[in-house]
Amino acid sequence: MTDDPPLPPWQMDWTAEARRVFDAMPADARRLVLAARAELVTAPDPYYRGIDTDASLPHWITVRPLASTNPGGPHIADLAGGRGWMIYTFIRRHAEPQITVTDAFWA
Repeated sequence: MTDDPPLPPWQMDWTAEARRVFDAMPADARRLVLAARAELVTAPDPYYRGIDTDASLPHWITVRPLASTNPGGPHIADLAGGRGWMIYTFIRRHAEPQITVTDAFWA
C-alpha cells in the first residue's frame, strides 16, 4: 500500500431523487449529463478550482461553487447554457474519493 493520493477516474454515485430525475430526462439530455459525468470523473480536481482551470471543458458545461462563500462545498455543473444542471459534492477520502450527485434538472 502506498501513501500516494488517489487519482482519477473518481467514483460517482447519485442520490435516489437525482437518479429518478436523470432517468426521466429525454434521451438527448441524458447523453449530455453522461458526457458531463465523464468530464467530472476524469478531472484531476472535479471542482475545477483556480483561474481558467475549466478551460478544457466543452463549451456547453460550466462548473462553479453552489455558494461563493463555500468554495469547497457543493458545486453545480450548468449544462447547455442553463437548460439543465447537476449539483454534486466531491469527497476526497483517502481510500475511495467519490463524487455524489445530489440534484439534477433538465428544462
